[in-house]
Amino acid sequence: MEGNIAELSARYIRYAHRIVGEADIVGVWRTIGAEVRQVGSLAMGLMMTHRDIDFHVYTDRLSEEESFAAMAVLSKHPSVVRIECVNLSKTEEECIEWHAWWEDAESGLWQIDMIHLRHGSQWDGFFERMAERIVATLTPETRTSILYLKYRTPPEEKIPGVAYYQAVLRDGVRTWEEFVRWRASHPISGIVAWMP
Repeated sequence: MEGNIAELSARYIRYAHRIVGEADIVGVWRTIGAEVRQVGSLAMGLMMTHRDIDFHVYTDRLSEEESFAAMAVLSKHPSVVRIECVNLSKTEEECIEWHAWWEDAESGLWQIDMIHLRHGSQWDGFFERMAERIVATLTPETRTSILYLKYRTPPEEKIPGVAYYQAVLRDGVRTWEEFVRWRASHPISGIVAWMP
């Protein structure tokens, strides 16, 4: 099973990189002068069956007009079937959340999450550092455990990636049954400011 899990993850990673290139995510955001950073499971090489690609994009000022202009460019791609915006620019999170759904004939429906932040804001670089620390902490055994738990997760369950990483890397969880119990005693709400 271990080999199959790694092969399946590698296949989803290949799909995701192809979509990122076809969507030209970096180019789209560069139209407004943004710096684009990959975060999440794709950046860490921990992608499994949950088709979700994550980016943080940074500009010197957080402009709704510029953010919408970048997404207008992305919306023209024929594979983009839906776009959703959550404007949190006036909150302490100081960001604009974009979610785009990409329909791919070969690999199905994907969600591309792009969080537009201001350089120097509270969360600038945090999740990038978290990804670096997680990757540095991984062993072949913990990588396999994380991918296995992600694989076992039913498609309808939306579990934040940080739950898997905390459970395995911090608390030694290895089996699905342990993970179910761990989640029951470690509810997650809001942003989790944790890294190994």
